[in-house]
Amino acid sequence: MTRNDPVLKDAYDLIVVGSGAAGMAAAIAARLAGLEVAIIEKSAHFGGSTAVSGGAIWIPDNPKMRAGGMSDDRQEAFRYIEAETGNRLNADVVHAFLDNGPRMVDFFEKHTALQFDYRAYSPDYHPDTPGAALGGRVLDAKDYDGRRLGRWFSKLRPPIADFTIFGGLLLNRFDIGHFMKMTRSLPSAMYAARVMARHLRDRLTHPRGTRLVLGQAVAGRLAESVLALDIPIFLETPLAGIRRTDGRVDGVDVTHGGATRSLTARRGVVLAAGGFPQNAARRKEVMPHVAAGAPHYSMSPADSTGDTLDLATRVGAAITEGNSNAAFWTPVSLLPGKDGPRPFPHLFLDRAKPGVIAVGPNGKRFANEATSYHDFVQAMLSSGNTWAWLVCDHQALRRYGMGAVRPFPAPFGHHLRSGYLKRGRTAAELARAMNVPEAALAQTIAGFNTDAAEGTDRAFGKGSTAYQTYLGDAENAPNPCLRPLDQAPLYAIEIFPGDIGTSIGLSANGRGEVLATDGTPIPGLYTCGNDMNSIMAGSYPGAGITLGPALTFGYIVGHTAAGLEP
Repeated sequence: MTRNDPVLKDAYDLIVVGSGAAGMAAAIAARLAGLEVAIIEKSAHFGGSTAVSGGAIWIPDNPKMRAGGMSDDRQEAFRYIEAETGNRLNADVVHAFLDNGPRMVDFFEKHTALQFDYRAYSPDYHPDTPGAALGGRVLDAKDYDGRRLGRWFSKLRPPIADFTIFGGLLLNRFDIGHFMKMTRSLPSAMYAARVMARHLRDRLTHPRGTRLVLGQAVAGRLAESVLALDIPIFLETPLAGIRRTDGRVDGVDVTHGGATRSLTARRGVVLAAGGFPQNAARRKEVMPHVAAGAPHYSMSPADSTGDTLDLATRVGAAITEGNSNAAFWTPVSLLPGKDGPRPFPHLFLDRAKPGVIAVGPNGKRFANEATSYHDFVQAMLSSGNTWAWLVCDHQALRRYGMGAVRPFPAPFGHHLRSGYLKRGRTAAELARAMNVPEAALAQTIAGFNTDAAEGTDRAFGKGSTAYQTYLGDAENAPNPCLRPLDQAPLYAIEIFPGDIGTSIGLSANGRGEVLATDGTPIPGLYTCGNDMNSIMAGSYPGAGITLGPALTFGYIVGHTAAGLEP
């Protein structure tokens, strides 16, 4: 992995725009099919939003679960997606995904460094919906040694710093479980010590940890294969135009080295640049709460501004309208910083835990806190809460943490001093710090506590599904998600609507071909990843429903561009 910086040529068979999972998958598939491929990337780093993601990959009926003795039914998976998407279902792309997802897994495991593990138990987000599964469909990339990338390791987009500990140590779900129990379990303490020892050795020679997990492992493993196949990645090379000649897309204009270059793409162009989550004008057009002036924060890289979508429409491409949601939502809190506040996503570590509730500006609960991050923000917006608060007691804060506040033994005084974390000895004192009605908050907590003591949330059903209890605390009985907030003092963190990517994108068929406004394919123009309209049509059925289709349609597109069936 010591290849010199590549030299940009005037022509390639296929030009891929974007270096996340979708773009690298397309490039690899096309290269293994015999095409000369180049990847152009707007950012100074490769990896896109994949590199800062949780790395989950949703593939029903995948070969890894089969090898592990589990079974799945593609028709049931289709039934689940159909129930989630309703009349927005695009059967062509969904069938293509379900047919090719398992093939994609086999292909990458056989030909590349991308290797997978499956989660035996990881419920779909709506496990009571027909066709849902309780496990097996979610894959993760195996942990990866970033040192294998050589000097290219420094060009991999680093994880979000607030997700790491001790100067760049990133933890996966398995690690987090051990670190949270390391003061109560000797095996967990020993496991944490081994992980820490590896990290400390890394820091002697590297600016951050080289043990890559989550989305970092996906991006790192794909990058190793990209480099091994001698596929050039041109960083700081934004797309400036798409060329369409006699109806066919056959080239692009790019900005490279301070100059505009016109490149020929003999087999076409793949758009995989991550959608438009950081485009404020587009967000205002498709997100009603943003149009109304409410705050909104994206966790996606700053370069994800939708340039590819704008340029594609200039050559006749259609953008799908009418998704149930414009983005994949997550609640976020804002960490104060010298360069301004930084969004921190509340995905799965705090809201479902016992001793935690959410209240709106009126001091009252408005949602089931243990639902998925996407569903939780939908509940925020549908109830008219464009901001809210997470509230917990001292026991919950020290056992589980909340937001960026780490559990015991990590200190948290700096979060109190910065104002990120509010504290009160009583509900009334906390309400004053939050600027919500004192009586309402006290009544809300008292009512919740009565139900929680009995193990049933009569108001919103927290802890009522397998997905919700999966995110709770298995050691907390009778309901893993419920416990009274009765250990003073009480704490609160303010939260706002945010996203982890946009769902709206280019209209495409099951071959990954971009469709024109008349519904016909544009020859030579392909898309995958978040530049492609989500096959879930704005719904969010389970962990990994962005990366699963991204890798699958990258695989499909690479073969389609080469004139092969995947």
